[in-house]
Amino acid sequence: MDKLVIRGGHPLFGEVAIAGAKNAALPILCAALLTSEKIVLRNLPDLQDVRTMLKLLGQMGVFIHFPNPVDRSVLEIQAQTIDKPEATYDMVKTMRASILVLGPLLARFGKARVSLPGGCAIGARPVDQHMKGMQAMGAQMEIEHGYIEAYAASPRKKLRGARILTDMITVTGTENLLMAAVLAEGTTVLENAAREPEVTDLAHLLKAMGANIQGLGTDQLTIIGVEALHGAEYEIIADRIETGTFLCAVAATGGEITIKKCRPQTLEAVIAKLREAGLEMEIGSDTIRAKMAQRPKPVSFRTSEYPAFPTDMQAQFMALNTIASGSSRVTETIFENRFMHVQEMNRLGAKVAIEGNTAVIEGVAHLSGAILMATDLRASASLVIAGLVADGETIVDRIYHLDRGYDRMERKLNALGADITRIK
Repeated sequence: MDKLVIRGGHPLFGEVAIAGAKNAALPILCAALLTSEKIVLRNLPDLQDVRTMLKLLGQMGVFIHFPNPVDRSVLEIQAQTIDKPEATYDMVKTMRASILVLGPLLARFGKARVSLPGGCAIGARPVDQHMKGMQAMGAQMEIEHGYIEAYAASPRKKLRGARILTDMITVTGTENLLMAAVLAEGTTVLENAAREPEVTDLAHLLKAMGANIQGLGTDQLTIIGVEALHGAEYEIIADRIETGTFLCAVAATGGEITIKKCRPQTLEAVIAKLREAGLEMEIGSDTIRAKMAQRPKPVSFRTSEYPAFPTDMQAQFMALNTIASGSSRVTETIFENRFMHVQEMNRLGAKVAIEGNTAVIEGVAHLSGAILMATDLRASASLVIAGLVADGETIVDRIYHLDRGYDRMERKLNALGADITRIK
């Protein structure tokens, strides 16, 4: 199992390019199931989760082709014939986003068989909202042997439009119902829809394929079903969480970096909090120049749905707060178990106490290297940031979590002057 050996104490200098967004790429890959025609995707990130999704789609019979074998950022994908409209437990247990095949399979083929997701370290991510929405659209659903067995009950095996109000804001739920609705008969209105940029990115691709969607970027999406979708070419949005992670890294270590190929407008809450921490930034249309020449100031925040502060940046900011010049409070409202990095950070000498869904952090002047274990994707990124500022050597184990959402993060950091080695 791969580990990262980090020798801390090096400020970061140079340029780094941001990859395509994982959380946009996964639903966009599933959207290829909605048409028999070819989709060409650009700016696809080469991540473990993306490879897992491509494997799942390949098992169904989807044609997957990289025109340039050494460049996995450009993909041709075509779901002309689907041999098996099914997502097995073996696939879903490794990546919960596999549930995103449910909507498009039901919409186009009138049936689907998808395993219920297994446990997830950062807490429950219920799929009941997905199921309730599709049932409102006329789908019959049963859970048998751990699988959602779903089929469209109408004579034409089509879903029908409906007004759907979800009990909670759910990103994957919004994406799944959006994909289900584009081929449904009639009009679907999704209320309390997620507004995340990745949801909007999926909607832009669907529109490029011929879908009729109104209300993009709002909490009410109106979808007028069409008979069929066609092929398209599309460039995936830049990853706002990778951008935020590198900004936190330079804010923690000091130095000056330029981030290229990013979307600053999708990161406004994060940028505001980084400025509060003392990071100087010059923001362009697709670049951020960031400079840190002081110890970070403590920053308190609470996570919430977009456009508020994202839960996927909570752990990285906490790493920054551990070395800040004062105390801060971090409240997590999205996932109930997303503080598992705290005990690992405390092994480095951080002073973090948990009070319910709030972490109270007392900044310390120095962290000292230790052996750490990654517990989930964003937690592992926060441990890397903490390792970059810790004295001596830090080893982060179980970095397969990191590889799910960052494309060889250590390469990009080393190019900026960090000292990180990947070992078995």
